[in-house]
Order: sequence, then structure tokens, then C-alpha cells
Amino acid sequence: MKDSTRRDFIKTTGAVAAAAAVGTCISGKAPAVHASKTYNWKMVTTWPPNFPIWGESANLIAKLVEKMSGGRLKITVYGGGELVPALQAFDAVSQGMVEMGHGCAYYWGGKAPAAQFFGGVPFGMNSQQMNAWLQAEGMELWRELYANFNLMPFCVGFCGQQMAGWFNREIKTIDDLKGLKMRIAGLAGKTYAKAGTTAVLTAGGEIYTNLERGVIDATEWGGPFHDYLMGFYKVAKFYYGPGWHEPGTTIEMFVNKQAYDSLPADLQEIVAAAAQYSRSWMLAEFDGRNNKYLNKLIEECGVQQRMFPAEVIRDLRKYAAEVVDEVTAADPMSKKVYASYAKFQKMINDWYNVSERAYLDLT
Repeated sequence: MKDSTRRDFIKTTGAVAAAAAVGTCISGKAPAVHASKTYNWKMVTTWPPNFPIWGESANLIAKLVEKMSGGRLKITVYGGGELVPALQAFDAVSQGMVEMGHGCAYYWGGKAPAAQFFGGVPFGMNSQQMNAWLQAEGMELWRELYANFNLMPFCVGFCGQQMAGWFNREIKTIDDLKGLKMRIAGLAGKTYAKAGTTAVLTAGGEIYTNLERGVIDATEWGGPFHDYLMGFYKVAKFYYGPGWHEPGTTIEMFVNKQAYDSLPADLQEIVAAAAQYSRSWMLAEFDGRNNKYLNKLIEECGVQQRMFPAEVIRDLRKYAAEVVDEVTAADPMSKKVYASYAKFQKMINDWYNVSERAYLDLT
């Protein structure tokens, strides 16, 4: 991939992909409505403008809502930094500066520690399991948490299994993580900190430059599809798995509660329906692309794909458990959320042992 292509890719419009997705979801004319009032909303995101899949999800939701509402609710999407800085999206929506946001809940762990459990939990549930927990009881807890910030959360997708990330050195023992500066968020960042790594949180558009200039020594971001497009293979030598840190990364949309409550009931349902469509669309996109791009990274770009040694995983698992204990001991809402999360994970893992895992062992 040429440097110009990598630079251009995060600026490329996702309109064609979003429009195609709309066409597969909705056909025919919008139903007749009696209310004539129209709403013009803004959505800010934590992603670079029109970022593939994540940013496209925001665009897709906006197009679906406008189509299904017959133009009564129009949403203008802004990439990170276009209207507000990427990591200020939560505050902008909470304070009513804009009506909607799109990102990942662990970015807001400093404001609401329990939010981290709705983003990605080290050694936690995978995307399919996370989806089941949210459906069963997790979504109710998420709404309870965000109500404190004048927000209504929606799940808009999952990333599937990720890679552990890009490193500028080989990781043979846990000591090899000491002294590294790594771009990583949430509970996983706290876990790495226990191993002597400095966790750095930066917006996606800054990662490549920070790696290139040595501001950071390692990063995680997404799966092979995104990592290939971001060009990380040019500035970091080793690509490690497995993605222990975020096995079920969840992407969110959050809406200002007052703005949401001001909508007629049918428009509220349309917003929810668009979020639900994105929820299934996103995981299919990632699962459909990641293996192809992993092969490209290895065969075309000469990436050294490695797996963390068992001893490193053992120590990281221990540190992750310590982090969860500390977070839940310090914050009652985190304790409440994780109690539900852990109970559901145990239950669904018991089922997976005789279903998904048992089948995959045959293939």
C-alpha cells in the first residue's frame, strides 16, 4: 500500500458503502406520517472522518434514520476533530452541544469506571457472547450507568476477535513489556501497566505518526483489515496475537437523553432500529475481511506474525484479574456491572464448551 494511499484512506468517503447497505435494508416508499416537524441532528465520532467500518457505521445509521423517517430526522456525521476533538465526544453529547456520539465506552473510563466493561474486558467474552449478555441484561445496566451523564446508549456493533497489537521488539517474556510505551485503552491499558508498560491513549488519526516518531513503541487498534489500511506494518516489525485484551470489543452510539426524549415515539424506534442493523452489519464486515488482510500482511508486507508465549499470557491473565478486582472494589457501579458480566460469562462458557468449542475442535 503506497504512503499516499494510507494517508488518503482515512479521508475517503464511506457514502457508497453506506448507501449500498441502506439499499439492502430498506425497499419501497417510506410509510406516510402525520407529523410534519423535522429534526436536524449532529453526530460526533471518535474515528477519523469516514473511517472504514467504524466511521461507516455512523454514516450508515444516519442514512437509515433519514430514509426510514421519510426525512423527518436528518443526522450530519462528523469525524473526530471535525467538530470536537475525538476524545471529547462523550462530554459534547452529555452537555447537549450535539445530539449524538459514536465511539467505544472504555474511552470514558476516567469519568465512569464501569463504562470499561461495555467496551472490552481482558480475557472476557467474545463478540457473540457479549451480544447475548447485552440482550439479556447488560443493556439495562448500560442505560442505568449512562443516565448519570444525561445519555442513552446503543450498541451498534462488535469488532470480533482482535490481534494483540504491533510491537517494535520481540516479546519472549513478561519482562520484554517493561519500559514500552503503548497506545492502548481501558482495562487492558491498566493490565499492561502492571507489567511495566506505559499505557497511552491517543485518537486513531495520531497513532501512525506516534509510532513512526517513537512517541510510542507499540499499539493495538483493531484487526488485520484496519491495521493493514493504517500502515502499521511500515513502522512496527512484530504483529502479535492472540487478542486477549479485547476479545469482544463493543462499539457504541450515545444520544443526549433530553434530545432523545424530545423525539416522537416512532422516531425513537427508528433510531433504535438503525442501531440494531449496524449491530449485525459491523461484525459481518470484520469477520469477512480480517483473514484476507492478515494474509496480505504476511505474504505481501513481510510481517512477522507471532503469538505471545504461554508464560506471558499467564502473567497478563493474573494482572487482568488484579485490575478488575481493584476497579470493582473502588466503584459500586463497576462491582454491580461486573457481577452480572462474570456470571453470564461463566454460564455461556459452559454452553460454548459443548457447542462452539467442541465443534471447532473437530474442524
